Amino acid sequence: MLVRSAVLNVMTKAAQKAGRGLVRDFGEVEHLQVSRKGPGDFVSTADRKAEKVIIEELTRARPEVGILAEESGGRIGDDPSKRFIIDPLDGTTNYLHGMPHWAVSIGYEEGGNLIAGVVYDPVKDELFWAERGKGAYMNDRRIRVSARQNLSDSVLATGIPHIGREEAGHQQFLSRLEAAMAQTAGVRRWGTASLDICYVAAGRFDGFWERGLSPWDVAGGIVVLKEAGGMLSDASGRAHKLDSLDIVAANDSLHASFLKMLKEADKKTA
Repeated sequence: MLVRSAVLNVMTKAAQKAGRGLVRDFGEVEHLQVSRKGPGDFVSTADRKAEKVIIEELTRARPEVGILAEESGGRIGDDPSKRFIIDPLDGTTNYLHGMPHWAVSIGYEEGGNLIAGVVYDPVKDELFWAERGKGAYMNDRRIRVSARQNLSDSVLATGIPHIGREEAGHQQFLSRLEAAMAQTAGVRRWGTASLDICYVAAGRFDGFWERGLSPWDVAGGIVVLKEAGGMLSDASGRAHKLDSLDIVAANDSLHASFLKMLKEADKKTA
């Protein structure tokens, strides 16, 4: 029988409760009140409601733990060494266009280290979760990264920069994509970074790269990936941090060649 820690149980309960509300609103997506934060970056009433639910659940159970959330910002708890990092609706654009691929993501950090992560896909009822040193799971099944060793056999995932995301490097992305098209079996862009990372953890994707993500986009999935045997870095090969500009994730056999491909592509736009 799988035994989750108290903090992971709290995170799971919060993610699933928020997910149920999001699914209800997803059925009425055309009626949502939508405000525009910036070009191509939308936030809905459903997004804000989900974040409120998550924060209420987490603070009720763990009032001493701080919060970093996408919509409402940060709050330092009584114990400044601990915080939850929340994305209540990763894949907002998918959600608002009626595409059933989005997730609730919660990471838990102690002393600057991610200790636990939960990424919940309510539409498919897939809960990805992990705690440091205890393995990674999808629902009750243990997951591992793929065993593929060659880029030519691999399927990669990425995020494509769009209007309002010029800092993500449009030309650099095109160079990287051209390299991936020439050297891999395929590239997918599904629009939900937390699930992309968990899909690498589950062996559905062999690697993932993106530039310009925020801490809440990746915090929930990082422990899942590492506990599934994945490797993580920035595009230069340094250890990935929550404030890193790039993220490059893959299994241990592919990571070096994947990183080399991206570095060589970057030289063309340097």
